[in-house]
Amino acid sequence: MSTFARLGLFVSALIMSSCSQTPTYPEAQRGAVQDTFFGTIVADPYRWMENPADSSTMAWVDAQNVLTRSVLDGSGKRESIHSRLTGLWNYPKFSAPSKKGSRYFFFKNDGLQNQSVLYWQNGPGGEPQVLLDPNKLSEDGTVSLSLTSLSEGGAYLAYGLSSGGSDRQEVKIRRVATGEDLEDVIKWCKFTSIAWLPDNSGFFYNRYPEPGTVAKEDENMYSRVYFHKLGTPQSEDQLVFEQPEFKTRGFSPIITEDGNYLILYVWEGTDPRNRLYIRDLRNNKPFIKLLDKKDASYSPVHSSGTLLYVMTNLDAPRYRLVAIDLTKPDPSQWKTIIPEQTEVLDNITVVNNQFIATYMKDARHQIRVFSTEGTGIGEIGLPVPGTISLSASRSTDREMFITLTSFTYPSTIFRYDFIAGAMTVFRQPDIRFDLAAYETKQVFYPSKDGTKIPMFIVYKKGLDLNGQNPVLLYGYGGFNVSLTPSFSIGRLVWLEAGGVYALANLRGGGEYGEDWHQAGMLGKKQNVFDDLHAAAEYLIAEKYTSPSLLAINGGSNGGLLVAAAMTQRPDLYGAVVCQVPVIDMLRYHRLSVGHYWIPEYGNAENSKEEFDFMMAYSPLHNIRPDVNYPATLITTADTDDRVVPAHAKKFAATLQHTYKGKNPILIRVETRAGHGAGKPTSKVIDETADIYTFLFDRFGMTSPAVAE
Repeated sequence: MSTFARLGLFVSALIMSSCSQTPTYPEAQRGAVQDTFFGTIVADPYRWMENPADSSTMAWVDAQNVLTRSVLDGSGKRESIHSRLTGLWNYPKFSAPSKKGSRYFFFKNDGLQNQSVLYWQNGPGGEPQVLLDPNKLSEDGTVSLSLTSLSEGGAYLAYGLSSGGSDRQEVKIRRVATGEDLEDVIKWCKFTSIAWLPDNSGFFYNRYPEPGTVAKEDENMYSRVYFHKLGTPQSEDQLVFEQPEFKTRGFSPIITEDGNYLILYVWEGTDPRNRLYIRDLRNNKPFIKLLDKKDASYSPVHSSGTLLYVMTNLDAPRYRLVAIDLTKPDPSQWKTIIPEQTEVLDNITVVNNQFIATYMKDARHQIRVFSTEGTGIGEIGLPVPGTISLSASRSTDREMFITLTSFTYPSTIFRYDFIAGAMTVFRQPDIRFDLAAYETKQVFYPSKDGTKIPMFIVYKKGLDLNGQNPVLLYGYGGFNVSLTPSFSIGRLVWLEAGGVYALANLRGGGEYGEDWHQAGMLGKKQNVFDDLHAAAEYLIAEKYTSPSLLAINGGSNGGLLVAAAMTQRPDLYGAVVCQVPVIDMLRYHRLSVGHYWIPEYGNAENSKEEFDFMMAYSPLHNIRPDVNYPATLITTADTDDRVVPAHAKKFAATLQHTYKGKNPILIRVETRAGHGAGKPTSKVIDETADIYTFLFDRFGMTSPAVAE
């Protein structure tokens, strides 16, 4: 398409959107592509949109962005929302420190920096030194630090850089004392793990083949493990392990704290079941396939002599801790150290020569302490119920750092002193907002089949339950991901305007263990959508809101969730914010790394059974004429190489072609951004402002006061 023609689409979109409340959408040519699945012919008229470099695709995206900008900017609310967001966002943010040798490492963002800066200091009272400032690597902040791995003594940092939000990484090595990079560069990395030898001489890492050495569709397969010796070119790296006969397997290297064993965490896509291979680094014997059945999840926690401690859900859907003697590894010889509890064991680490276990009770965290023999010692109390993460480096450390957050509790870092048995505030953010004016309630509502589903509801104290409150309902429901309470600066703009925020813990997540996960995957995926519909019905029945004031929001798998929800129950929702969504369930596995998700979703080409249950909810294939769909904002990014933007584009084009009502169907395509990780602060604020502008305008909400 010529530049002149592309300009014509720009002007057409701009003029038409400004002349009418109902947008007139840029046209998208409908092709004649069809596929046949087990005798069923399925049309795919926008297959050409899968090529992002196609001139027609680019012209259509340009015109859609012009249309979306004109609608959002024309509302008269975006400027004040953006200003308020920027003011609230502008406060210092810290990560918990991690100790390596005598050095403490942490991230800090002064407030509005596009990327957080990595610092180090000698001892807890040392002067902070900048180790790596990603903001200096690009003018627009789109080069991000996507991987950091410190050598055991903290002398070296291996760090991965990603550009434009891509999952692709280029790894470099920096000497901490001088801040200078070595000449070493590691390429062709994606989802890479790094395992340093204790003597700092080098590290093990996993990567994919160099592009051009395998078929293009296999460039995200054939994972291999290499050893890189510092000071040598990548071409001299030693191949340590591969299984070319199993090209979909991935291998993540781990070295035990004592430096004696190299463990390979063997994974296939997003399947939570994995294998463990292990090799004694003190000899040259080959890897032992310690756990090779892929019958459960196995996560190495600690080693002591010949004992390997592993967290697993084998015969324990809510997880337990077992000790495996490497000299007699048969499961009949395993010893259960911490048996399965009523609550879900979410994570476990070793500090002060004790097991520190994070449990999840109704999607809220608890910290329990056990001896190395598994005897319960006690619980570390938390000031508020919420979500925690632990930071510690070695099993002999006498301190650990705990990051605690909740919906109205900004991420606060505590230092726990094992000698004193006391927890003190280490860093607490200073936010200029009256958080005490808001409260959180947890409810349990019945889904379609009677299953009780937990949901958090956050709102301003004194809320009038009159059915007239705007509600933003968020969900995910997949991949064993647990949604626990978390703080969001952007959400404050919604709350202070009188909006209610609800988070539903749908099946498919990990909130209640593997059984909960499996109840929302493959042929049971409809349970997840039913859980969201039931959440909406509860909020309406309890008079928090009404359908016309209820918005649903989700991203990635959550984008699939809200897209399926709006096609199944369009009458139930007043607005939809669908972010970086998976939409085409018949072809997702053929796009980028989509094949990773087959264990979760299935493959419509495998069997008629899988085709039938995927076709039944696939959002792209369930858009119907003569249906009044809710106002919809779809967001994606041009360099998203995880969930490629073709999903969002095809969904938007199909909706705009089919739907003849007055509710706007908008798509926002970000440039120089990916699936979300590493997105610069400026782009995050811009996108958040657009989302709330869309919702505020849709629900007639008052614009916020401009931040001082």
